Amino acid sequence: MLLTGRYFMNNYVIFTDASADVDRKYVAAHDIRFVPMHYTLGAEDRTTMGPEKEDLLSAFYNGQRGGDLTQTSQIAPQVYIDHFEPELKEGRDIIYLSLSSGITKTFDSVQIARAAMEEKYPDAHIYPVDTLGAAGSMGIMVERAADNREAGMDIEANVADLEARSHESIILLMVDDLMYLKRGGRLPASSAVLGTVLGVKPIMFLEPQGKLLPITKKRGEKIALKEMLRLYFATRKKDISNRIYISHGDCEDRVKNLSRMIHEVDPDVDIVPVMMSPIIGAHTGPGMISICYFGDKDHMLDN
Repeated sequence: MLLTGRYFMNNYVIFTDASADVDRKYVAAHDIRFVPMHYTLGAEDRTTMGPEKEDLLSAFYNGQRGGDLTQTSQIAPQVYIDHFEPELKEGRDIIYLSLSSGITKTFDSVQIARAAMEEKYPDAHIYPVDTLGAAGSMGIMVERAADNREAGMDIEANVADLEARSHESIILLMVDDLMYLKRGGRLPASSAVLGTVLGVKPIMFLEPQGKLLPITKKRGEKIALKEMLRLYFATRKKDISNRIYISHGDCEDRVKNLSRMIHEVDPDVDIVPVMMSPIIGAHTGPGMISICYFGDKDHMLDN
């Protein structure tokens, strides 16, 4: 007998939200769904439905360069319900990969939506997974979820694997303009002004609880990129995946330089450059660059 609906073990849907940076070609080939998010650019309210074309993203970052202020808002529970309910009605369970609970309350919103939907559909299952990451580190988690599903992994085993890997997905980043961190409350105004004048480049990551944490500060781009590279090679776990993301704020030359530096040491690594979504880019600004990979997050500060 052919099993269909909720009784077919791989008949489940993978969702993430529009803050995730995922390779557009991968999305098209692997049926990844996105929950939209809202942001403002200057006086204009906008909605991003998922990975956008590079010309639209470049326009966003050029707006920032021109002085447009940017803000974001978290996803309301009803938005999740609107996107999840059609799948549940068709008998498909859901994995949802969330932006880190350490930097947003979005994970709380999806839990509210989950409770409402599972009460309405008692046989349905929604599995929110806190990625403890952002941008490209969400991208590598989304790819792992889809690869697991296509390898025949059932939803419970996939969720267990993703929850384990969330403690190994790393985003290591350098911000170009410290004033964006100041506006988001991540850096005192005096430090932002002084750091900008002196050309200080802070290197940060999302630590094991998913909160943004400074690792070190370097003066000048060249020295900062070398330090990022050192930390990457000291903590990476290539046995988990040989594919990494470089998420960036519209800085192609910097991406090419960092990619070249990585390939000089490891020519076989698969590097995926992606321009960062407006949701995260609103808080990091143009020129931001990050390396996103699976590695030893717990010992990042030991290096």
